[in-house]
Amino acid sequence: MDETKLEQLKKYTILCVEDEDGIRKRLVNTLKYYFDDVLESSNGDDGYDLYQEYKPDIIISDIEMPKKNGIDMIENIRKNDLKTIVIMLTAYSSEEYLLKLINLNINHYILKPVNSENLLNGIIKAFGDNLDKNIVFDEDLYFNIKEHELYFKGKVVTLRKRDKDFLLLLHKNKTNVLTYSQIEDYLWRDKSMSMSALKTFIKELRQRLPIEMISNVPQVGYKLEISKS
Repeated sequence: MDETKLEQLKKYTILCVEDEDGIRKRLVNTLKYYFDDVLESSNGDDGYDLYQEYKPDIIISDIEMPKKNGIDMIENIRKNDLKTIVIMLTAYSSEEYLLKLINLNINHYILKPVNSENLLNGIIKAFGDNLDKNIVFDEDLYFNIKEHELYFKGKVVTLRKRDKDFLLLLHKNKTNVLTYSQIEDYLWRDKSMSMSALKTFIKELRQRLPIEMISNVPQVGYKLEISKS
């Protein structure tokens, strides 16, 4: 395992939601090796309260729990938050069941029983490029995670915060189409997004970018597509 990536985990806060005390204790003890801040809860209600209070960077949750199950908790979180990394623990591996998890916009799932190896591997996979120094879009274009800046041929590309957040969201969903509703939830937060406002935003962002990298999928949304021309 890359020691640099393991060191980066320490700066993140993680929430573990699991109703079985023995399993939760083992998970938390393992997580404390990698994260400085580990929160824990035994049900979805308390887990959601902890999420609202501390806004953890990553959530690991079981599904079947009392009071509020993991799916209900994540559905509530995803109403206004597509950024927090979510890993679900599940004993089921059927295609239909896993499709339900994908529709929750989770980042990864781990099949039970969970051990230290598949737990860490799942966390690393869920973080993806967030644990790398740079997100490379093209040969001359990359985003520096630490500096939160886009570079083209070694020079900073002047962008607004919303521009940067949109590019990162595009990259996070690079294998899928980023839907209009996802963009509204993540960038406009609690405000309403008109199609006119979105089109203006995209037009202005394209003017700032040094290469064409955003393509529109009519009636659906946008996707990351680097032009090679």
